[in-house]
Amino acid sequence: MLNYLPKYFTTKAITLYIGVLVLVNVVFFAHALPILWWIFGIVEVVCFFYFSNLFTRQWSDFSPKYFYKKLFSTALILRVTWVLFSYLFFKYMTGQSFDFNTGDAKNYHEIAQSLIPLNGFNEIWEHLMKAQKGAGGVSDTGYVLYLTGVYRIVGDGLLIPRLLKALYSAITCVLIYRLAKRNFGEEVGRMAAIFCMLLPNLIYYSGLHLKEAEMVFLGVWFVERADLLIRNNKYTFLTVLPTLLIAASLFFFRTVLGATAIFALFSTILFSSKRVVSLNKRVVIMIWIGIAGAYLVGGRIAGDVETVWNAKTTNQDNTLKWRAKRQGGNALATKASGAIFAPLIFVIPFPTMVNTPNQEEMQLLNGGNYIKNIMAFFVMFALFRVIREKKWRDYILIGSFTIGYLVIIALSAFAQSERFHQPALPFLMIFAALGISKVTNNEKKYFKLYMAFIFVAIVGWSWFKLAGRGLT
Repeated sequence: MLNYLPKYFTTKAITLYIGVLVLVNVVFFAHALPILWWIFGIVEVVCFFYFSNLFTRQWSDFSPKYFYKKLFSTALILRVTWVLFSYLFFKYMTGQSFDFNTGDAKNYHEIAQSLIPLNGFNEIWEHLMKAQKGAGGVSDTGYVLYLTGVYRIVGDGLLIPRLLKALYSAITCVLIYRLAKRNFGEEVGRMAAIFCMLLPNLIYYSGLHLKEAEMVFLGVWFVERADLLIRNNKYTFLTVLPTLLIAASLFFFRTVLGATAIFALFSTILFSSKRVVSLNKRVVIMIWIGIAGAYLVGGRIAGDVETVWNAKTTNQDNTLKWRAKRQGGNALATKASGAIFAPLIFVIPFPTMVNTPNQEEMQLLNGGNYIKNIMAFFVMFALFRVIREKKWRDYILIGSFTIGYLVIIALSAFAQSERFHQPALPFLMIFAALGISKVTNNEKKYFKLYMAFIFVAIVGWSWFKLAGRGLT
């Protein structure tokens, strides 16, 4: 059983990235990626794979207590460094300390500012609903109210809220360690935590005024607490309530994420093996969740969930048609739908390695998306092994939360949106660590075949992006 990420994989992953980056930009030279995003991508890929190999080997000898401290401090330093750098970087590139083509981030900031002088919850809520013009529904209220609270305490500057995001993201790495260790053992727990610590996509949102860092933290916190709850022998109001409150809070950040949390909890109680949840435990927990569910049904949250679900097909079709028609785009873009995205949901989004208009964020994160593409091999390998060994019922909470959320994303208009994959990323790193721990020398050959697929897919995706904009 491996307790580290071998150089066999990291060296090949780095080589493939540089090779496909060069090829894509030679083939589509007229739309070559600006050199700045080459630098970002190479740093992301080389640092992730190099330090993943280094840290998973060197830190394996640390005591659990020292590893815990090292993990948190390193994760926090990385994120604080990025927050400070990105604050200045975005100001230099855009003239303001917001990301490129900022929309939601600046909107959250301005609405939160407008709520600061108001008093009384009813007044704040009424103003918030009016400011959002009904567009966000319940789903966006949590983050704006959170920002308002922070602004009232420390002022409405941009830096302190982002430093708090760095803290939440570092704590998320620790929670992933606890969760993975409890389910799969110390070795997998350490690898998963290190991957989360180094993953560029998780670090990136610490430096943005978006809700992803807080939302990912709440999602991981929910699953970690729920996992502990169902393995506990004592069920009281005080032990069950915190988990349900965290689940409820998710509805106020992204409605479908809250629904996924409730779905995962129900699935775990119904289908977990008796080793994890006894029959008596199932009855008690179901009663508590039933009470919480009864409160939600018929309310505004339930209405938001229904609206999102009913609109999923229409939204995806409209988005793809818009992409195909703009700037004389290729009609092939309309063919990409949930039927295509669903089988690839563990792998996508593919990196943006060509210069497409108004997609600076995706170009900046091209290395991060490539890392997800590569780690997806180990995710799928882990799921295959768990199913083959008939142990899936032991890990159904993590699996149902991750897969349930990704299925919703695959059937929505946001299957290729990196931002919407954020809540699943920490859990995918757990499965990636599990897959790495189970790979044998005889099975390494499949990684080479997978690399060939990724190579073709990235080149094809680059053409698709350009063709969909009429640029080929």
